Amino acid sequence: MSQWKQIQQLEIRLLEQVDYLYDDNFPMDIRQGLASWIESQDWDTAVNDESMAGVLFTNLLTQLERVRSQEQNFLQRHNMKIIQQQLQLKYATNPAVMARVISTCLREERRILSSACMQEQGPLEKSLQNSVAFERQKNMDNRVGIIRGSVQLMDQAVKYIEDMQDDFDFRYKTLQSRESTDRNSDVMKQEVTRLQEMLNRLDFKRKEILSKMDVVVKEIDDLMTSQLNPELQDWKRRQQIAAIGGPLLTGLEQLQSWFTLTAQSLFQIKRQLDKLGELVVKVTYESDPIPLQKPQMEERVKYLIYHLIKSSFVVEKQPCMPTHPQKPLIIKTGVQFTTKVRLLVKLPEVDYQLKVKTTFDKDLPPGRVSRQFFILTNNTKVMDIEDYSNGCLSVEFRHLQLKEKKYINGTKGNEGLLSVTEELHSLSFEACFTVQGLTIDLETCSLPLVVISNVSQLPGGWASVMWYNLLTDEPRNLAFFGNPPRASWSQLSEVLSWQFSTFAGRGLNKEQLTMLGEKLFGQHASCSDYQVSWSKFSKENIPGKPFSFWMWLDSILELIKKHLLPVWNENYIMGFVSKEMERALLKDKEPGTFLLRFSESHLGGITFTWVEHGDNGEVKFNSVEPYTKNRLSALPFADIIRDYKVISDGVVPENPLKFLYPDIPKDEAFGRLYNSQPSKVHPYIPSTLIPISEMRSNASTTPRSCQSPEPPMTPGEFDMLNEHLCFDIDTMSSPYSE
Repeated sequence: MSQWKQIQQLEIRLLEQVDYLYDDNFPMDIRQGLASWIESQDWDTAVNDESMAGVLFTNLLTQLERVRSQEQNFLQRHNMKIIQQQLQLKYATNPAVMARVISTCLREERRILSSACMQEQGPLEKSLQNSVAFERQKNMDNRVGIIRGSVQLMDQAVKYIEDMQDDFDFRYKTLQSRESTDRNSDVMKQEVTRLQEMLNRLDFKRKEILSKMDVVVKEIDDLMTSQLNPELQDWKRRQQIAAIGGPLLTGLEQLQSWFTLTAQSLFQIKRQLDKLGELVVKVTYESDPIPLQKPQMEERVKYLIYHLIKSSFVVEKQPCMPTHPQKPLIIKTGVQFTTKVRLLVKLPEVDYQLKVKTTFDKDLPPGRVSRQFFILTNNTKVMDIEDYSNGCLSVEFRHLQLKEKKYINGTKGNEGLLSVTEELHSLSFEACFTVQGLTIDLETCSLPLVVISNVSQLPGGWASVMWYNLLTDEPRNLAFFGNPPRASWSQLSEVLSWQFSTFAGRGLNKEQLTMLGEKLFGQHASCSDYQVSWSKFSKENIPGKPFSFWMWLDSILELIKKHLLPVWNENYIMGFVSKEMERALLKDKEPGTFLLRFSESHLGGITFTWVEHGDNGEVKFNSVEPYTKNRLSALPFADIIRDYKVISDGVVPENPLKFLYPDIPKDEAFGRLYNSQPSKVHPYIPSTLIPISEMRSNASTTPRSCQSPEPPMTPGEFDMLNEHLCFDIDTMSSPYSE
């Protein structure tokens, strides 16, 4: 079943999440009309390959034109034509952006499908997707709208005061121009009385507008303190969670709207205060409230503008190597990486060249790290207006590179305190913002980075990135791994499931997570509050094994991604199951029933175990030596299951695998995953690699010799197979192959 068909069968709650993914950047009409074609393309690779992205963009338009020409409904044809035109305007000059949008949507669809398979959401995901957040945002929309309305009314009030003052000024100057002999006349006295009344009313209106301004400024101050800044911090926290595989990061457009509207209100109030200052120059009087209150109010407004603008300078996309788009915050020396910053305040006055400078490890205390780096490429770039993102000011650095500083004396300083993958670094961004007479120095920084020099350090670096962003919301705690906190199993298990949904398309179920918990700390696995130390997760070897828990799990992720993806996404791999549970599941099943699980003794290995019933009723469990990436590179796993043979007592080899647990016929489960056999006439007799094992018959740990099989194999053919593809099989009475 296609991914899109699975999506359409989800419950309403999850469909609402899907609906949130699609907008004008990638309309759902395209997803619906080109579902199969879209899912068959490699959008992840196209994100980092401009030429491939261009080809896919052209092909997408061709596919869309084909669907449109076949559409009978006139209105639908019209809508699809509009969509085609919009796509061409958005992505014709930058098709890689389209590839990124589609890749993100497909990946998030897989995550939603994965969460649907779980009995319940994890605590982190629940905290990010609840009705309280929705109500909070509605309240924010209302408050920002009310403030904008109040400021507009104050504009009208200032204009009214200006008109009233102009009238007063004209009458006053007219009165002054009259002859002194006329000033004691009754008409003059009436005019003076009228002017005094006008001045009293003017004074009342000035006090009234200043009072209203004071109320609105206090409301903006409270809005920024109690809601806007917390919303920004919430977005930054969700950015951390999204970086390690959590729910898709959304809400930046909404934040920009709030920041922009609030900034517009503050700048409008600033202009209103400037206008009141101009009015004072023309007309003032004793106890005039404007000279008394305006300076203090101006300072408050400037202070709020200053803090609003400074906080609106954010890292939209954390540093990431294009070669590893799903593992941000890890940078390899000499390899290009990208990052993007954005100004959330959108004002016409600042649509000019705003230069952003990047600095690596700015103001880092001496001795904090053993290695120091500098940016090899140009580190300054100008912000520009993005047409496809509501016209925001942003800048994307696409070609940054790091190089390690050389040490003349041959030492690197504070060496040995932390491992390479535990040393944290940061990338800073600076700019100078000038508008309406205000100059504001902007600065923000990335989340902590891990810098590696060899790709073999990538798993350890990703473990550090996960641990940091799971356990702290501090933006720049570079000393974090000096004393790393523990993680509860409920937190950690959710993040581990995200790794599988992100990299392999399907997360882990409750039973699989329970087994992983048992592997970490035995009987305490059922306790969600059990604490896991950083060392136990990533640094200490599993008892009796030459690797850590994380290295073992990461090797399985790599194996799935490169060799087992179709089988994994069909939910055919039980994966994480203990020896005891495996035997309990198989013992009452039909002979030839097998299940697939990951090796516990090999890095990146998968094995299958099947059950046999002896003549005396004895139940035997057989496990093949684990297949690793080297063997799976030669033969697809589904084909291995189809063609697998066992030689026992020299008889003709046979396939012992009959039913995938619990009772699915092997060919029914894997049939559509088999590689099709060539049917065309060929001048040579075709040959096939056949995975074959020699069954050892005695009950001891010493295997007996295997007799050569009968035809159709020749002795020479058997010797070759025996040399290259023979794996030992353990029985229940011999040591269990993990």
